[in-house]
Amino acid sequence: MSIEMDCKKKDCSKRVSRRLFMQSAASLGLAGLSVPSFAQTVLDAVVNDGGRANWGDQFDSRFSRITAKINSNTPVLSEATLANLQQAIFVYQDITNRGGWPQVVIPRSLRIGDVDPSVQVLRERLILSYDLDKRVGISSAFDSYVDGAVRNFQARHGLLADGILEESTIQAMNIPAEIRLQQLNKNYARLQALVSGNLGQRYVMVNIPAAYIEAVQDGSVVLRNTAIVGKIDRQTPILNSEIYQVILNPFWVAPRSIVQKDIMPLMRQDPTYLKRNNIRLVNNKGVEIPPEQIDWNAPKAPNLMFRQDPGKINAMSSTKINFMNPYSVYMHDTPQRGLFNKIMRFETSGCVRVSNVRDLNVWLLSKTPGWTRQRMERVIESRVNTPIKLANKVPIHFVYISAWSSKDHVVQLREDIYNLDGNSLAPNSSIPRKPIPEEDFLSN
Repeated sequence: MSIEMDCKKKDCSKRVSRRLFMQSAASLGLAGLSVPSFAQTVLDAVVNDGGRANWGDQFDSRFSRITAKINSNTPVLSEATLANLQQAIFVYQDITNRGGWPQVVIPRSLRIGDVDPSVQVLRERLILSYDLDKRVGISSAFDSYVDGAVRNFQARHGLLADGILEESTIQAMNIPAEIRLQQLNKNYARLQALVSGNLGQRYVMVNIPAAYIEAVQDGSVVLRNTAIVGKIDRQTPILNSEIYQVILNPFWVAPRSIVQKDIMPLMRQDPTYLKRNNIRLVNNKGVEIPPEQIDWNAPKAPNLMFRQDPGKINAMSSTKINFMNPYSVYMHDTPQRGLFNKIMRFETSGCVRVSNVRDLNVWLLSKTPGWTRQRMERVIESRVNTPIKLANKVPIHFVYISAWSSKDHVVQLREDIYNLDGNSLAPNSSIPRKPIPEEDFLSN
C-alpha cells in the first residue's frame, strides 16, 4: 500500500509516493553532516579568532562528536525542517500501520561481542526504525553492525552514544510507534506555528527538551551550544524576546528564597561562608553591612541584598545575557562546567546555562563596534563588572520541540520532559508540576 493511498484515508495535506517514502526512510539517521559555506565562514570567524585557545572554557567534545553525525546546519526553526518532519510523519504512520515495532527485553546490559537470543529482537527493532540496514540479517550476535545501529539510535534520541544497550536506551526503544507518531504530529503543529512568524535574520533559539541552543544567521546554524535548562518542577518558560545586553563579570544577587532556605542555615554553621564565597551584604542605600552585625539565628533573613562579586566562583561566572521577559529568566555562564557533560541537563530553576558562552558572546556582539574577542578576554580577566548594550538587539526564542528532522532526514526525538506533548506512555508523564514562584527562577 502506498503512502499516497494512506493519505487519502487520513486526509493528509501532502502526498508522497512509495518510491519517495522509501528513499526518505532509507536515509533516516544515516546521513552525514553538511556545512554550508556561509555558515562555515561565520563559524570559523568565531572559533578561530585569536585568543580563544587561552580561555579554557567549557567545550564539550563528547557532545560534539556524538551530534556531528546527526546534526546539520539547517535550523530547527525552518521550512526545511518542517517539510522533513512531515516526511517523518509519513514514515512513522507506515510503521504504525504495519503493527509498530517489537518490545525489546534483555537479560542484562549488552554490548559489542555479546551473543544473546534477545539480540534477534533488537535487530528487528533497529531495522524497523531504519537505524540498521535490513541486509545485515537477523542473528543473536551483537556485532559491529548492531553496535553502530545502537549508537545511531542513541544519538538520535539525545542519549550517550556508547553502543551499550542498557535501561535508558531500552526505555526509549520501547516507547510504542503510535506514541512516537503522536509526538511527531504535535511537534509538527508547534513548529508550523513558529516557522510562520518572523524569527529574524539573526536569532538565538533555545530548544528546551533537547537542552541546546542554536545561533542562526541568514538561514544557517552558525553555533550550536549545549545548555542546562529548568528542572521538571522549575520549568524554563516558552518565550519570545530580544537580547539587548551582555554583562561580562556579572554580579549575582541571591533570591530571597535562597537566602532564607540556604544561606541563613549555612551562616549558622559556618560564619565564614559569605566571605569564602565573595558574597557581600548591601542595604537599600548601597552601603555594605558587615556580616558580624547580623543575627543569623533570627527566624527571618535580613532585608538586605546578598550580592556575589564577579569572578570564577560567581554563580554566573563570566557572563549574563539579558532579554526582557515576565519570568525574570536569563542566560548565563556557570562555574560548574562539568554539568554540560550530562545527558539529562535539567538542573536550573528556569534560567539557561550556556556552554562555550564566550563563543556566543562573540557572535552576539559582532555587530557592536569595539568588542573583539581579545577585548572581552581582557575584561573578563579584570573581573570588573561590564554591561554591554548590543548595537542591534537579537531575537531569542525559547521553544519546546521534542521531535524534529534535519535536512538530511535524520529524525531526532527527545524525552517529553515537561509532559507538554501529553503522551501518556512517555517517561515522567505522571510527575506532578508545581507552581513556580517568580523569585525562584533566579536560582540557578
